[in-house]
Amino acid sequence: MITVSEAKDLISEHVISLKAIQIDLSEAVGHRLAKDVYATQHIPGFRQSSMDGYAFKFDEHLQPLPILGEMAAGSTATVTLQSGTACRIFTGAPLPEGADTVVMQEKTIIKNGQLLIQDDRLDLASNVRQSGAEIKKGALAMRKGDLLSPAAVGFLAGIGLNAVEVFPMPRLCIIVTGKELQQPGQVLKFGQVYESNSYALKAALQMEGIKEISVYKADDDLEVLTAILQQALEQSDVVLLSGGVSVGDYDFVIEASQRCGINQVFHKVKQKPGKPLFFGTLAEKLVFGLPGNPSSVLSCYYNYVLPAIKQLSQKESSNSILNAKLKTPYRKPAGLTHYLKGWYEDGFASPLGAQESFRLSSFAQANCLICLEESGTDFPAGSPVTIIQLPL
Repeated sequence: MITVSEAKDLISEHVISLKAIQIDLSEAVGHRLAKDVYATQHIPGFRQSSMDGYAFKFDEHLQPLPILGEMAAGSTATVTLQSGTACRIFTGAPLPEGADTVVMQEKTIIKNGQLLIQDDRLDLASNVRQSGAEIKKGALAMRKGDLLSPAAVGFLAGIGLNAVEVFPMPRLCIIVTGKELQQPGQVLKFGQVYESNSYALKAALQMEGIKEISVYKADDDLEVLTAILQQALEQSDVVLLSGGVSVGDYDFVIEASQRCGINQVFHKVKQKPGKPLFFGTLAEKLVFGLPGNPSSVLSCYYNYVLPAIKQLSQKESSNSILNAKLKTPYRKPAGLTHYLKGWYEDGFASPLGAQESFRLSSFAQANCLICLEESGTDFPAGSPVTIIQLPL
């Protein structure tokens, strides 16, 4: 049995980032760029009005200016402004040749078809976006590794890109084992419980923007589990098994993984919940054997699976690890790192009730996991602890 820190280090050492792919920009949010992006043209590519108003030559702004013509956004014709005149112009429209300034319409008076400018703060080039004001041709727009946020996607669209090279999200398979499991919505028979782990794991993965998720159910049968695991390995980058990872008569995950050629990296971690955690690899594919109890599943997911997924896609972990103080005292045996479902607020972390690994009700209310170190036993109120903030 290894320590929590040893388990995390071993997983990180075995993660190989996925190869870059090109995807449509409309699907790129949440990914990281796989190469630098440079502008291929000036944006905007012309001098552009930033206001609804009138375009003119600044040297002539103190005299009445006859209004000749107009320029609307989207105009493609080249227009030359006659000396001593002004042109009606709208936001986003190109400036006529010969004009260098725009006055907003609220700062003008129109009298007998002539423009009278009433703006004593007007300067040369006021309300004009110069060509290349957003970015100039050949300039670095975004760097390799940058996160494609909604604003970044909009920016790249605004400079003319419709596709980008990114590090992809992994494909995931979830395999839920257990003959006692019944699907939600069905009538429970004696001895059955509702299956919730695949729902929790799929929801957690979807919150990370992962779309390719397959879910399988396997009875407590070695041949069946081996066949399903083999299929999952063929179609995914990461396989998550729930249940069957201990040493009971009906726990077949370890043996099935051996039959599929998976290299066992470790089995069992000095932690509670989630001690039976299994991790293995097949070439560049990752396999996690998670315990069957719902709180154990999610605790292991946030501690081990999610950081590995982030590493695969070269994304920073969304789990914020913070220092906090324990709000109420807690006591535990030495020998295992404990992860408590908790609530973090104003620098203090409070353990919630229902800490048993089979109970998910408190996890549904938690916004953090409180880490109590392996060697500790008594943790008085005010004790320094680390917490993992949960994505909500």
